[in-house]
Amino acid sequence: MADGFPIDDVAARFVRARRSATALPDYPGPVPSDLATGYRVQDAALKLWPDEVVGWKVGRVPPEHEERLRSNRICGPVFAKSLWHVKPGEVTPFPVFEGGFAAVEAEYVARIAFDAPADKLSWTTEEADALIGALHIGMEPAGSPLASINILGPTVVVSDFGNNAGLMVGAEIADWRSRRIEDLRCETVIAGQVMGQGGAFVLPGGPVESIRFLAENTARRGRPLKAGMYICTGAAAGIHDIVAGQSGAVRFDGDGEIACRAFRAQPGE
Repeated sequence: MADGFPIDDVAARFVRARRSATALPDYPGPVPSDLATGYRVQDAALKLWPDEVVGWKVGRVPPEHEERLRSNRICGPVFAKSLWHVKPGEVTPFPVFEGGFAAVEAEYVARIAFDAPADKLSWTTEEADALIGALHIGMEPAGSPLASINILGPTVVVSDFGNNAGLMVGAEIADWRSRRIEDLRCETVIAGQVMGQGGAFVLPGGPVESIRFLAENTARRGRPLKAGMYICTGAAAGIHDIVAGQSGAVRFDGDGEIACRAFRAQPGE
Protein backbone atom coordinates (compact mmCIF):
# COMPACT_ATOMS: atom_id res chain seq x y z
CA MET A 1 0.00 0.00 0.00
CA ALA A 2 1.44 3.40 -1.03
CA ASP A 3 -0.43 6.62 -0.17
CA GLY A 4 -3.55 4.50 0.22
CA PHE A 5 -3.18 2.91 -3.23
CA PRO A 6 -2.91 -0.93 -3.23
CA ILE A 7 0.22 -1.09 -5.42
CA ASP A 8 1.18 -4.69 -4.75
CA ASP A 9 -2.36 -6.05 -5.01
CA VAL A 10 -3.07 -4.40 -8.36
CA ALA A 11 0.30 -5.56 -9.72
CA ALA A 12 -0.28 -9.13 -8.54
CA ARG A 13 -3.74 -9.28 -10.08
CA PHE A 14 -2.44 -8.07 -13.45
CA VAL A 15 0.39 -10.60 -13.34
CA ARG A 16 -1.98 -13.45 -12.47
CA ALA A 17 -4.33 -12.46 -15.29
CA ARG A 18 -1.50 -12.32 -17.83
CA ARG A 19 0.05 -15.61 -16.75
CA SER A 20 -3.31 -17.42 -16.74
CA ALA A 21 -4.47 -15.74 -19.99
CA THR A 22 -7.63 -14.64 -18.18
CA ALA A 23 -9.47 -11.44 -19.08
CA LEU A 24 -10.15 -8.85 -16.39
CA PRO A 25 -13.69 -7.43 -16.48
CA ASP A 26 -12.64 -4.22 -14.70
CA TYR A 27 -9.51 -2.48 -13.49
CA PRO A 28 -8.32 -4.48 -10.45
CA GLY A 29 -8.35 -1.55 -8.03
CA PRO A 30 -8.83 2.22 -8.01
CA VAL A 31 -7.72 3.84 -11.26
CA PRO A 32 -4.30 5.51 -10.76
CA SER A 33 -4.68 9.27 -10.66
CA ASP A 34 -1.19 10.01 -12.02
CA LEU A 35 1.62 8.42 -13.99
CA ALA A 36 3.85 8.06 -10.92
CA THR A 37 1.34 5.67 -9.36
CA GLY A 38 1.03 3.77 -12.64
CA TYR A 39 4.80 3.30 -12.77
CA ARG A 40 4.87 2.09 -9.15
CA VAL A 41 2.39 -0.62 -10.13
CA GLN A 42 4.49 -1.47 -13.19
CA ASP A 43 7.65 -1.72 -11.11
CA ALA A 44 5.92 -3.97 -8.57
CA ALA A 45 4.70 -6.22 -11.39
CA LEU A 46 8.21 -6.38 -12.87
CA LYS A 47 9.43 -7.91 -9.61
CA LEU A 48 6.81 -10.65 -9.96
CA TRP A 49 7.27 -11.39 -13.65
CA PRO A 50 9.45 -14.48 -14.34
CA ASP A 51 11.34 -13.14 -17.34
CA GLU A 52 14.13 -10.72 -18.27
CA VAL A 53 13.48 -7.21 -19.56
CA VAL A 54 15.25 -7.02 -22.95
CA GLY A 55 13.64 -3.85 -24.25
CA TRP A 56 10.94 -1.25 -23.82
CA LYS A 57 7.98 0.17 -25.68
CA VAL A 58 7.26 3.88 -25.81
CA GLY A 59 3.80 5.18 -26.56
CA ARG A 60 2.19 8.57 -26.88
CA VAL A 61 0.02 10.23 -24.27
CA PRO A 62 -3.11 11.49 -26.09
CA PRO A 63 -2.82 15.28 -26.44
CA GLU A 64 -5.87 15.91 -24.25
CA HIS A 65 -4.04 14.30 -21.28
CA GLU A 66 -0.58 15.83 -21.77
CA GLU A 67 -1.02 18.95 -19.63
CA ARG A 68 -2.59 17.10 -16.69
CA LEU A 69 -0.05 14.28 -16.74
CA ARG A 70 2.92 16.53 -17.63
CA SER A 71 4.21 14.09 -20.22
CA ASN A 72 3.62 13.29 -23.89
CA ARG A 73 4.96 9.73 -23.67
CA ILE A 74 4.67 6.60 -21.54
CA CYS A 75 6.59 3.31 -21.52
CA GLY A 76 6.44 -0.37 -20.62
CA PRO A 77 8.74 -3.42 -20.70
CA VAL A 78 9.44 -5.99 -23.42
CA PHE A 79 10.40 -9.45 -22.16
CA ALA A 80 12.81 -12.01 -23.60
CA LYS A 81 10.16 -14.68 -24.21
CA SER A 82 8.05 -12.29 -26.26
CA LEU A 83 10.82 -10.86 -28.45
CA TRP A 84 10.84 -12.26 -32.00
CA HIS A 85 13.53 -11.68 -34.60
CA VAL A 86 11.74 -12.11 -37.92
CA LYS A 87 13.02 -12.73 -41.43
CA PRO A 88 11.48 -11.56 -44.71
CA GLY A 89 8.63 -13.79 -45.82
CA GLU A 90 7.98 -15.25 -42.37
CA VAL A 91 4.55 -15.11 -40.72
CA THR A 92 5.03 -14.82 -36.97
CA PRO A 93 2.26 -16.18 -34.73
CA PHE A 94 1.58 -14.34 -31.48
CA PRO A 95 -0.89 -14.80 -28.60
CA VAL A 96 -3.78 -12.47 -27.82
CA PHE A 97 -5.95 -12.29 -24.69
CA GLU A 98 -9.44 -13.50 -25.47
CA GLY A 99 -11.82 -11.00 -23.91
CA GLY A 100 -8.96 -8.54 -23.37
CA PHE A 101 -7.27 -6.02 -25.62
CA ALA A 102 -5.11 -6.85 -28.65
CA ALA A 103 -3.78 -4.64 -31.42
CA VAL A 104 -1.05 -4.34 -34.04
CA GLU A 105 1.27 -1.34 -34.26
CA ALA A 106 3.90 -0.47 -36.87
CA GLU A 107 7.05 0.57 -35.02
CA TYR A 108 10.49 1.98 -35.71
CA VAL A 109 12.67 -0.02 -33.34
CA ALA A 110 15.94 1.34 -31.97
CA ARG A 111 18.74 -0.97 -30.79
CA ILE A 112 20.70 0.56 -27.92
CA ALA A 113 24.41 0.90 -28.69
CA PHE A 114 25.89 1.10 -25.18
CA ASP A 115 24.95 0.99 -21.52
CA ALA A 116 23.50 4.27 -20.33
CA PRO A 117 25.26 5.54 -17.20
CA ALA A 118 23.16 4.58 -14.20
CA ASP A 119 23.54 7.99 -12.59
CA LYS A 120 22.67 10.01 -15.70
CA LEU A 121 19.12 11.26 -15.15
CA SER A 122 18.96 13.99 -17.80
CA TRP A 123 19.57 13.53 -21.54
CA THR A 124 19.82 15.92 -24.48
CA THR A 125 18.53 15.13 -27.94
CA GLU A 126 22.10 14.71 -29.22
CA GLU A 127 23.01 12.32 -26.39
CA ALA A 128 19.88 10.26 -27.01
CA ASP A 129 20.66 10.05 -30.72
CA ALA A 130 24.09 8.63 -29.89
CA LEU A 131 22.42 5.85 -27.87
CA ILE A 132 20.86 4.45 -31.05
CA GLY A 133 23.15 1.84 -32.62
CA ALA A 134 20.68 0.84 -35.33
CA LEU A 135 17.09 1.42 -36.39
CA HIS A 136 14.91 -1.52 -37.48
CA ILE A 137 11.44 -2.03 -38.81
CA GLY A 138 9.20 -3.63 -36.22
CA MET A 139 5.75 -4.58 -35.04
CA GLU A 140 4.43 -4.31 -31.51
CA PRO A 141 1.59 -6.65 -30.59
CA ALA A 142 -0.09 -4.47 -27.99
CA GLY A 143 -2.06 -6.48 -25.48
CA SER A 144 -3.65 -6.61 -22.04
CA PRO A 145 -6.14 -8.81 -20.18
CA LEU A 146 -8.11 -5.58 -19.61
CA ALA A 147 -10.26 -4.77 -22.67
CA SER A 148 -10.86 -1.16 -21.56
CA ILE A 149 -7.19 -0.34 -20.95
CA ASN A 150 -6.91 2.42 -23.52
CA ILE A 151 -10.34 3.85 -22.68
CA LEU A 152 -9.33 4.22 -19.03
CA GLY A 153 -6.28 6.22 -20.07
CA PRO A 154 -2.50 6.51 -19.85
CA THR A 155 -2.15 5.90 -16.10
CA VAL A 156 -3.88 2.54 -16.54
CA VAL A 157 -1.83 1.71 -19.64
CA VAL A 158 1.39 2.32 -17.70
CA SER A 159 0.26 0.14 -14.81
CA ASP A 160 -0.18 -2.95 -17.02
CA PHE A 161 3.26 -3.13 -18.66
CA GLY A 162 2.41 -0.26 -20.99
CA ASN A 163 -0.21 -2.41 -22.77
CA ASN A 164 2.61 -4.41 -24.36
CA ALA A 165 2.50 -8.06 -25.38
CA GLY A 166 5.80 -8.39 -27.24
CA LEU A 167 7.96 -7.10 -30.05
CA MET A 168 8.80 -8.33 -33.54
CA VAL A 169 12.08 -6.95 -34.86
CA GLY A 170 12.68 -7.00 -38.60
CA ALA A 171 15.32 -5.72 -41.00
CA GLU A 172 17.72 -2.92 -40.16
CA ILE A 173 17.03 0.38 -41.93
CA ALA A 174 20.18 1.35 -43.78
CA ASP A 175 21.44 4.94 -43.50
CA TRP A 176 18.35 6.08 -41.62
CA ARG A 177 20.09 9.15 -40.23
CA SER A 178 20.74 10.45 -43.77
CA ARG A 179 17.03 10.34 -44.65
CA ARG A 180 14.40 12.94 -43.88
CA ILE A 181 12.10 11.79 -41.10
CA GLU A 182 9.17 12.56 -43.41
CA ASP A 183 10.45 9.90 -45.81
CA LEU A 184 10.35 7.11 -43.22
CA ARG A 185 6.79 5.96 -43.93
CA CYS A 186 4.76 2.88 -43.05
CA GLU A 187 1.29 1.35 -42.92
CA THR A 188 -0.62 -1.27 -40.95
CA VAL A 189 -2.76 -3.96 -42.56
CA ILE A 190 -5.34 -6.18 -40.80
CA ALA A 191 -7.04 -9.05 -42.66
CA GLY A 192 -5.78 -7.67 -45.97
CA GLN A 193 -7.16 -4.16 -45.43
CA VAL A 194 -5.00 -1.08 -44.92
CA MET A 195 -6.07 0.30 -41.55
CA GLY A 196 -3.59 3.11 -40.98
CA GLN A 197 -0.72 4.99 -42.58
CA GLY A 198 1.98 7.16 -41.10
CA GLY A 199 5.68 7.13 -40.37
CA ALA A 200 8.50 8.02 -37.99
CA PHE A 201 7.27 11.61 -37.92
CA VAL A 202 3.98 10.78 -36.18
CA LEU A 203 5.24 11.24 -32.61
CA PRO A 204 6.64 14.69 -31.76
CA GLY A 205 10.41 14.57 -32.11
CA GLY A 206 10.31 11.14 -33.73
CA PRO A 207 12.26 8.07 -32.55
CA VAL A 208 15.12 10.09 -31.03
CA GLU A 209 12.80 11.96 -28.68
CA SER A 210 11.31 8.62 -27.61
CA ILE A 211 14.79 7.38 -26.68
CA ARG A 212 15.55 10.60 -24.82
CA PHE A 213 12.35 10.27 -22.79
CA LEU A 214 12.97 6.59 -22.10
CA ALA A 215 16.59 7.06 -21.02
CA GLU A 216 15.44 9.51 -18.36
CA ASN A 217 12.40 7.50 -17.27
CA THR A 218 14.21 4.20 -16.83
CA ALA A 219 17.24 5.75 -15.11
CA ARG A 220 15.02 7.46 -12.56
CA ARG A 221 13.43 4.07 -11.83
CA GLY A 222 16.81 2.38 -11.33
CA ARG A 223 16.60 0.56 -14.68
CA PRO A 224 19.03 2.36 -17.03
CA LEU A 225 19.07 1.30 -20.68
CA LYS A 226 21.50 -1.48 -21.58
CA ALA A 227 23.44 -2.23 -24.76
CA GLY A 228 21.50 -4.49 -27.09
CA MET A 229 18.05 -3.57 -25.82
CA TYR A 230 15.34 -3.06 -28.45
CA ILE A 231 13.03 -0.08 -28.09
CA CYS A 232 9.67 0.41 -29.82
CA THR A 233 9.65 4.17 -30.36
CA GLY A 234 5.89 4.63 -30.79
CA ALA A 235 2.93 3.54 -32.90
CA ALA A 236 3.81 5.03 -36.29
CA ALA A 237 0.60 4.19 -38.17
CA GLY A 238 -2.01 3.98 -35.43
CA ILE A 239 -3.20 1.26 -33.05
CA HIS A 240 -5.38 -1.30 -34.79
CA ASP A 241 -7.40 -4.05 -33.11
CA ILE A 242 -6.84 -7.68 -34.01
CA VAL A 243 -8.53 -10.90 -32.83
CA ALA A 244 -7.44 -14.52 -32.70
CA GLY A 245 -7.43 -16.05 -36.18
CA GLN A 246 -6.74 -12.80 -38.01
CA SER A 247 -3.59 -11.99 -39.95
CA GLY A 248 -1.86 -8.65 -40.02
CA ALA A 249 1.17 -6.91 -41.46
CA VAL A 250 3.19 -3.75 -41.10
CA ARG A 251 4.83 -2.37 -44.24
CA PHE A 252 7.66 0.13 -44.39
CA ASP A 253 8.21 1.98 -47.66
CA GLY A 254 11.39 0.62 -49.22
CA ASP A 255 12.51 -1.03 -45.98
CA GLY A 256 10.50 -4.26 -45.80
CA GLU A 257 7.50 -5.66 -43.98
CA ILE A 258 6.54 -7.96 -41.12
CA ALA A 259 3.61 -10.37 -41.27
CA CYS A 260 1.87 -11.90 -38.26
CA ARG A 261 -1.06 -14.04 -37.23
CA ALA A 262 -2.91 -13.86 -33.92
CA PHE A 263 -3.92 -16.91 -31.90
CA ARG A 264 -5.70 -17.33 -28.57
CA ALA A 265 -3.31 -17.09 -25.62
CA GLN A 266 -3.01 -20.10 -23.33
CA PRO A 267 -1.98 -20.10 -19.65
CA GLY A 268 1.75 -19.75 -19.19
CA GLU A 269 2.47 -18.30 -22.65
